[in-house]
Order: sequence, then structure tokens, then C-alpha cells
Amino acid sequence: MNHKNILVIQTAFIGDAILASSVLEKLHLFFPQAKISLLVRKGNESLYQEHPFLHQLLVWNKKEGKYKSLFKLLKYIRQQKFDTVINLHRFASSGFLTAFSKAPYTSGYNKNPFSFLFNHKAPHKIGDGRHEIMRYNDLIEDITDKTIAKPKLYPTFKHFQKIEPFVSTPFVTMAPSSVWFTKQLPKQKWIELCNSISEDKTIYLLGAPNDIVLCEEIKNSSSHKNIQILAGKLALLESCELMKHAKMNYVNDSGPLHLASSVNAPTTAFFCSTVPVYGFYPLASNSTVIEVNGLDCKPCGLHGYKACPKGHFKCGKEIQLPN
Repeated sequence: MNHKNILVIQTAFIGDAILASSVLEKLHLFFPQAKISLLVRKGNESLYQEHPFLHQLLVWNKKEGKYKSLFKLLKYIRQQKFDTVINLHRFASSGFLTAFSKAPYTSGYNKNPFSFLFNHKAPHKIGDGRHEIMRYNDLIEDITDKTIAKPKLYPTFKHFQKIEPFVSTPFVTMAPSSVWFTKQLPKQKWIELCNSISEDKTIYLLGAPNDIVLCEEIKNSSSHKNIQILAGKLALLESCELMKHAKMNYVNDSGPLHLASSVNAPTTAFFCSTVPVYGFYPLASNSTVIEVNGLDCKPCGLHGYKACPKGHFKCGKEIQLPN
């Protein structure tokens, strides 16, 4: 079977979209002449700007109307005459696109409601200790091999030019926020961490525009004299490039962790309510996971919560910060 015109689908959140790059790496290695396309949800497309071997980037904008946009996408996908569709997403919307793409070869997880129409299926089990990129590789193993490719993003010189003013002296980055409160190291811990960083290093606080208030509270409460807030000021690939040059990047179990992995940047990851065994731990060669062990309530869920279900949030408050 030919694999010359390939579509990879990952319409989940930013971390998942970053990890999808591992599949692009592997497919490009095995099919260097193939046209590889990627479908992501609106908001994640900037990760793949000027990607060196991506033929085209498709974006699903649900704000246009979930079903209207879905049928519009399906029409376009059919027009492209893909011979191979790899679906990294486990839910019905992407399964619908995969099953009715008219591609001769389709692959996805058996949890997907449309998986009975796929050519190739694989199980997806969270909690077995395997990293998500290993589970991704299960979907392409039969057309490639068992070797795992790491995720990789490609910031360009343009992105380096934006962050160049920040890299002339030693620095660390911190990304203190998370969509889920229980996946986020408590604010007081970030303040203590800032205070522990030597004064010869600059601290850059990273995040989205809606993280600026939290970053300001951390900066204003810290005794460290050289903290700069870059939240809301850098694009995703600019943050990625900055992390590559840092002495250390301090992150939660969230998107910035995977940004660091994608450029092999040094990583210290705090796991509060979640656990590395879920398969979303850092992949950088210099990486450390810090968490509280021995709590009978941890993990309390895969994605975290807006508040601690037990009310005490020990998994965050009792974390021991690095020396």
C-alpha cells in the first residue's frame, strides 16, 4: 500500500498537539518523499509555522459551528485524496473524519466510536507507565517499526531574533499556570522557588495573556530582584526557543512541559494531582519530576480539577522544592 499523501489528526489540547510531532518525525523518516499534512484545533496551529517537512496544516475552528465546520473539513479532506490517515485522537469528531475520509488506509485507537471502520486499530491505556508518544507509535508501527521518535518542534531564526535580547545572561524560566488548579504548583511555592534562585540569574515568567495576573502576584511577592514577566508577550515557538537556552525550565504537568521536551530543554516538572505513570512526563535528557508520594488520594483524576476534591491540596502544598 502506498503512503505518499498522509494526514495526521490531533485535535486535542496543546500538549497533545506538541507530542504529535513525534509521529511526523517518524513518518518523514520512513516516507521522506511523502506529503504529510497535520490537522489541529484552532489555537495550536502556530506550533507548526514553517515546519520543514509539513506539506500543509489544517485547522479545525469549532467556533464556526462544531458540525458545520466538521462537514466542511470532511469535504476538504476528501478533495485532498489522502491515501493514509493516522488519527491520534480518541473521540468521535476525529473518528468521523477518519472513517469517512475515503483514505485506503486508516489507523486509530479502538476507543474511538468510529474505530470499527478503521483498517488498523490499537488500544490506548493510560496508567501503564508508557509515554503517550509510545501509544502514538502503536498507530504507525505496522507501517514503520517499533522505534520511538521523540517530539520535535522547529523554531526558526525569526523566533530566535525575538528572544535574543533575553539570552545574553544566565536565566531560568518558570511557567506557573495550568488550565486545571490541581495541576498547578501553589502560588506560594512559586514565590519560594523564585526566592531560592541565585541573584545572578534572571527569572522569566512564561504563560498566556490570562496568566499575567498570577505572574505579577508572584513577582511582587518575591524577594528576587530580577524577575521579568514574558507571559502574553511571546508566541509558542518563541517561548520554545527561549526555553532551549535556559539553565532550567520549571513547569507544571501542562503544555510548557511538552514545549521543553520538543527542543530537549532542561526541565523540572512539578506533578501535583497527576502522576508521571499516566505517560506525560518530560522527555528532555536533563529532566526531573518532583511530586509528593504516599498520598492515598493521588492521583485524583487524569486532567485535574478546579479545586482539590479533599480540600487540603497536599499534593501541591507538600511538594519539596529543589535546592
